Amino acid sequence: MNGAVDEVGLEDALLARAQAGDRAAVEALVERHAPTVLRFVRTLCRGARDADDVAQETLLSMVRGLPSVRGDASLSTWLYAVARNACARNRRRRVGEPLALDTLDGPEGESVPELADPGRSPEEAAASAAVDRALTAAIDALEPGAREVLVLRDVEGLSAAEVAKALDLSESAVKSRLHRARLSVREALAPVLGHEELAPGPSCPDVLASFSRHLEGEIAPADCAQLERHLDGCPRCAGACASLRRTLELCRHTETDAPVPDSVRRSVRQAIQAFLLTPG
Repeated sequence: MNGAVDEVGLEDALLARAQAGDRAAVEALVERHAPTVLRFVRTLCRGARDADDVAQETLLSMVRGLPSVRGDASLSTWLYAVARNACARNRRRRVGEPLALDTLDGPEGESVPELADPGRSPEEAAASAAVDRALTAAIDALEPGAREVLVLRDVEGLSAAEVAKALDLSESAVKSRLHRARLSVREALAPVLGHEELAPGPSCPDVLASFSRHLEGEIAPADCAQLERHLDGCPRCAGACASLRRTLELCRHTETDAPVPDSVRRSVRQAIQAFLLTPG
């Protein structure tokens, strides 16, 4: 808990110094947020080349917009909103282009080589890579509104309230999209994870939707207890919930911080210099 408080305090201190014209603080903020911005837009924009452009646009907007960021606002939440709008503009520019199912791996579907893990056999490494590809494809296949909600909530770890603020939605709308997105991704991943899909019995409730709602605190304790009793006695539903739980674990650990291209770094450095030379 203290670590989280310290991080918030450091962020606030850097923001205050940056708004006062401290170049080192501006650069520190960029370094802190650039990998997350790049990872986020690579997921939303469905193409690493486009993502680099959108990430650059987002970081430039961050530098230029620092004077207007309020002290009581979350810089990261504001950045997600900026990145989301940049992705939307990017999609509008690409209207009429053929759609391609790009992955997070790299441009033109080119996969990024993985370092060998001495603790895993080649078979285990191949299985893990297959799961990663299936997860990427499942997230990419979501419609944009569902994809951005899932990424912000289950990949980036924002609260439902923070997602609502970043996307300018109500919390109820965020949760509604989130539940549908989770179930869609789980369904796509179930065969790859080796979870056999068994038809629910005639008396089985909609356990997957209920489990997702439980994770968001939307189910009363009595209803939660009833759901747990059902799962204890129903292997079909217990297996379905296990596959959803595994899917969300994979989302939380998807792609670590991505290296920021030198071209993006150069453009942002130029923006920092221009920002500091602009009279206050």
